[in-house]
Amino acid sequence: MGLQNPGPSGAGAGGSQTGLPVGEINLRRNGQLSTIAALIKGFTHMFQGSLVALVTPMTADLAVDYAGLERLIEHHIASGTDGLVIAGTTGESATLSTPEHIEVIRRAVEIVNGRLPVIAGTGSNSTAQTIELSKAVGEFAIDAYLVVTPYYNKPTQEGLYRHFMAIADAVDKPVMLYNVPGRTAVDLLPETVARLAVHDNIFGIKEATGDLDRVTAIKSSCDDDFKLYSGDDATAREFMLLGGHGVISVTSNVAPGRMHQMCAAAISGDADKAAELDAPLAGLHDKLFVEANPIPVKWAVARQGLVDGFLRLPLTELSDGCQADVLAAIEQAGV
Repeated sequence: MGLQNPGPSGAGAGGSQTGLPVGEINLRRNGQLSTIAALIKGFTHMFQGSLVALVTPMTADLAVDYAGLERLIEHHIASGTDGLVIAGTTGESATLSTPEHIEVIRRAVEIVNGRLPVIAGTGSNSTAQTIELSKAVGEFAIDAYLVVTPYYNKPTQEGLYRHFMAIADAVDKPVMLYNVPGRTAVDLLPETVARLAVHDNIFGIKEATGDLDRVTAIKSSCDDDFKLYSGDDATAREFMLLGGHGVISVTSNVAPGRMHQMCAAAISGDADKAAELDAPLAGLHDKLFVEANPIPVKWAVARQGLVDGFLRLPLTELSDGCQADVLAAIEQAGV
């Protein structure tokens, strides 16, 4: 969505999912993608602030708890959360079957009923499977896709470029890139982000490295309409003060109202107020990752009485030795 220094055009990258060469379809300014571009520029302004990476509640027999999902969504709407990310890492997408994955997103959209933007997590380490799932949930009133870098198979930067270009060519709703090297073992570098940002259907990135230098690096190579979202609660305030547009937050599951207030202050540039609001949340930013996410956050929302805290294997319940730390962080946050 606007590139100042595009670098290589990806010539020789092969064909897109549409049959047109990669590097050609994304640069078109007529036909379908021009319409998509106009829609994206009109709607992505709503992706700002505290976007919760929502947990997926489950029953004691480990079925998806749709009544619990409704309680959670209503809680976030009432608490001021700015948007929902459904079926991402925190939502245990790795252990959802494809029919469950689709149904969780469908139900979430139905419950929200237009009251909040909904971003659907659809990424995988298979380009074809990501496109297939994205198209399936694209039939619902989602507002965007969150697409993680391919994990385990460790593609090159060129492979990452072609992966995201193929997905963006194939879908008709906005795509948010998602970089989380700590989980995927691959890092989407700023220069590759800059190459991808030219695509009309790619509007932003969730940057979860915790490296604040990435904000400056990406902003300097992409036009102003390319959006940046933190994926690291501990550095999110600084990220937004540097010009980021929001955070996809684990902490928001536990303290949605306070995260909304902190994000609003940081985005407005009020550093002192943002720091004041963020200070009580520091314990949550830390202790919600004392074991692998979403183990601690599911325990925390269960402790708050919002939903049960059941997890599917290979994830297990929060260790007894960590529970006091998470509880202390909840109390420190005043929620």
